[in-house]
Amino acid sequence: MFLRVFFVVILVIFCSSCDRFSLSKKQQLLDLDTIINFNEVDFSPSFKICDSIIEKEAKSYCFRTTIHQKIGAELQKQVFTIQDSIDEIVNVSLIIDSKGKIQYEKMDTSEIIKNQLPELDSVLSASIQKIPAIYPAIKRGIPVTTKYTLPIRIQLKE
Repeated sequence: MFLRVFFVVILVIFCSSCDRFSLSKKQQLLDLDTIINFNEVDFSPSFKICDSIIEKEAKSYCFRTTIHQKIGAELQKQVFTIQDSIDEIVNVSLIIDSKGKIQYEKMDTSEIIKNQLPELDSVLSASIQKIPAIYPAIKRGIPVTTKYTLPIRIQLKE
């Protein structure tokens, strides 16, 4: 009799201490799965011509080259008068909202550009308004607003 009670107690202790019957590990896995990196998007914004590309890096490259081409084409239509030659990079900050509308935020540039090309800010703003519709960035299946910094090289000769 004592031996039976001893085996039953050992069996209960063995079964209740076993990790295989615990649900806490499954809950820990669910908690780890909900961590979201808000600094990156799943898919970057894209133009209609880039939308058929599936690979993430290729789609991002297509967007960058297309937006550079469109803004560059608009800037080349402008006539600027300068005193000295300029060869500098201007960083233009853009906001692409969750509806795909693009907005000019600001331009980071040197004092040389500000002094010799004071109208560049308004020209860039007008050029950005002429960009066709953009598909917004996607994060976890939802369109999101993103900020995009566009480096533009300004190269003008007297």
